[in-house]
Amino acid sequence: MKVTVLGAGIIGVSTAWHLLQRGHEVTLVDRQPDAALETSFANAAQISVSYCEPWANREAPLKALKWMFSSTSPLLFRPQMDPAQWRWGLQFLAQCNDAAFERNVAQLVALGSYSHAALKDVVRETGIDYQRLERGIAHYYVDQRAFDGAAGAAELMARFGVKRRVVSREELLRIEPALSAFADRIVGGTFTETDESGDARVFTQALASLCAARGARMLFHHDIERLDVAGGALNHVRVRSRATGVLSALKADATVVACGSYTTPLLARIGVRVPIYPGKGYSATLPLLKPARAPVVSMIDDSLKIAMSRLGDELRVAGTIELGGFDLSLDTPLAQKRCEMLVRRIEQVFPGVADTRVPAEGGTPRFWTGLRPATPTNIPLIGRLPVKGLWINAGHGTLGWTHGAGSGKALAELISGERPAMAFGFHGFEAARAARQAKAQASFSPGS
Repeated sequence: MKVTVLGAGIIGVSTAWHLLQRGHEVTLVDRQPDAALETSFANAAQISVSYCEPWANREAPLKALKWMFSSTSPLLFRPQMDPAQWRWGLQFLAQCNDAAFERNVAQLVALGSYSHAALKDVVRETGIDYQRLERGIAHYYVDQRAFDGAAGAAELMARFGVKRRVVSREELLRIEPALSAFADRIVGGTFTETDESGDARVFTQALASLCAARGARMLFHHDIERLDVAGGALNHVRVRSRATGVLSALKADATVVACGSYTTPLLARIGVRVPIYPGKGYSATLPLLKPARAPVVSMIDDSLKIAMSRLGDELRVAGTIELGGFDLSLDTPLAQKRCEMLVRRIEQVFPGVADTRVPAEGGTPRFWTGLRPATPTNIPLIGRLPVKGLWINAGHGTLGWTHGAGSGKALAELISGERPAMAFGFHGFEAARAARQAKAQASFSPGS
């Protein structure tokens, strides 16, 4: 088939790769001059199958209310005059209960395990080098009450086949000696040795180059103008070259929307509503001053909800969610406070290891912000849309890197008429199956 993929982040490029693997003719479209220059550009670098808990849980509403008054809170809700934000917020609140939390975790772990295996297959086949470290992920706690809940979270993950184990402070220091300077603050932690880390941008751009080498048509620097729909089917995708201004019509047997947070406004123009809302995240990439003392195990700081990963001779720290629309500014007082919070924490945990000076002090941190496309459940939408010939692969929130390879493979399988080997509710498939079952039950009458 001819397939057009809209969006060249980790999700779109992975989808294109797996479609090519199945013999399809692929066109990949993105407004940027290369792949992975938006949400996939400078994320936390973690492949975290075991740390996939959704944001929505029974404690989230109270925490979100309290955090609204802190400029450096892990989750900051910034109310807007936007019906989509409030609609998303109400759907989020409906997920803040134990039953929904466990149901959502099951879906996220299923996709995560499938995706991790898919990533390993791609790396084995291609040999892509992306600063990969297969040293696991450690989660440290500085609050005893929070640490007391770690065992319950580990037990939940164990039910779904994930070996996240609770460790003492002493064992955590043996796992990652670089934490020694911060040891007096740590009360304990958890560790999953099967998780890993690496640079999502480097991986995605390398995979995009391999897609081009295999014959994919790469339309970078092209804006998606509109989707032409008639009779319930997609006829064309109109794209415009940023270099020449020329408008082109792309016709395909299948079109995949993998535009991250921008999936929502694009689909809204044709009357398709999806529950994806942008969550603004921040990161800082810092040069190492003392590489020998830097961590090699990727980490999560429980109190600030931030992640830290070693990328060669640099340290990446990323985190926070800001629900306030499509704002990508880095120069506002709020953005600057959130960026400075990241580097301050690095200096507290690993004093003197990285250059944590802000630009005003002569430092050269690379601050970045991106929009994480989040659903209220944190479960991405992978499957088909109600418009014939139109598919979706979006809504991965903070887990795009973790779920990217598997999401691309799964959608390529669905488009090819296959069924992915995992227990996951694919968008547009489960509802259709339920409708068929309901229709069959309604038409059956005893004794007929």
